Amino acid sequence: MGRKDHKAIGVVVAMVLLFTACKKDGPNKACCTLPVHDSENVYVVCEGQYQVGDASLYLYNLKKDSVYGDIYKAVNGQALGDVFESMQLIGNNFFLCINNSNKVVVINRTTWALQGTINIPQPRYITAINDTMAYVSTLYSKNIYIINPQTLAIKTIITIPTKNAEGMLVYNNSVYTSSWDTSTKNIYSIDPASNNISQTIAVAGYAPQKILLDNEKKLWVLSGDAPENRVAAFTQVDPATGQILKSFTFPATANPTTVVMHNDTLYFIEADYNGGTQYNGVYRMNIHDASLPAQAFIPAQQNQYFYALDIDPLGNIYVGDPKGFSQNGTVYIYHTDGTLYRQFNVGKGPGHFVFDFTN
Repeated sequence: MGRKDHKAIGVVVAMVLLFTACKKDGPNKACCTLPVHDSENVYVVCEGQYQVGDASLYLYNLKKDSVYGDIYKAVNGQALGDVFESMQLIGNNFFLCINNSNKVVVINRTTWALQGTINIPQPRYITAINDTMAYVSTLYSKNIYIINPQTLAIKTIITIPTKNAEGMLVYNNSVYTSSWDTSTKNIYSIDPASNNISQTIAVAGYAPQKILLDNEKKLWVLSGDAPENRVAAFTQVDPATGQILKSFTFPATANPTTVVMHNDTLYFIEADYNGGTQYNGVYRMNIHDASLPAQAFIPAQQNQYFYALDIDPLGNIYVGDPKGFSQNGTVYIYHTDGTLYRQFNVGKGPGHFVFDFTN
């Protein structure tokens, strides 16, 4: 299943209102021919509808302002599977976690041809440790799988104390791992030399899910699970000592779902699956701010919520609108001041972006 239980909540979106901000014309419609590999590629991870098996990989080339639909299927003649959770570039291959199909699909970076498949139950995210080691987090279990990205073999399994290993971060010879489990406030530091837990750090909120590093080398952890009545929080942690430096607790009705770090600023989505406008949109806060932002930087409209968020190397802000997962989604690109720059349609459930801006 996907990152959140929105697909089981039964959200009814009658109509998604498009933004009316001034913008240039949108890019070309999804092309029927395959692109030639180029720089400034933006990959859109489209989860698809849960248990339907319509996950897809879209490509937008910023330089050519062109969209290419489902390049995996176009190249390999087969569907990706059920719930495309995330994608990571390691070496010259992309590793695609197809969550509900219980597999990691490996494709070539420049041709997108299938290189192999790794069978892993409910894979969520993959993080490279070095050329021959990567960690794969999983849903519903306490397991983190260690794979060799070159041979595509599973090397061993790490068992952590709590379920649902989620976001991971490699920093200073440690792999910081969150546990999206409503029973815990802990994140874990794993020593990749031994694959043992070397440090357990308690944060401000239950169900930690994402770990980021700011430009002052401090950790930021997003925790919470609104559907399970776990209030969300941001926690800043000193990784050297495990000490909490500061924390911010969200209002009980707020539901932050994803966060990215750009320079010294946190950008995050708050989503209202019921179609309201309070606590709904893209927010941002400086790491030195004394409180959470009161207003959305990019507000969602009535009967709309955002799902995917990231910032490319040029500073453009990408937002994915899943349109309730009942129809194809839309990607919006914003300037740093929040004005809309581009928009284009993609597959169902745009959930993540991957930027490959080098040849």
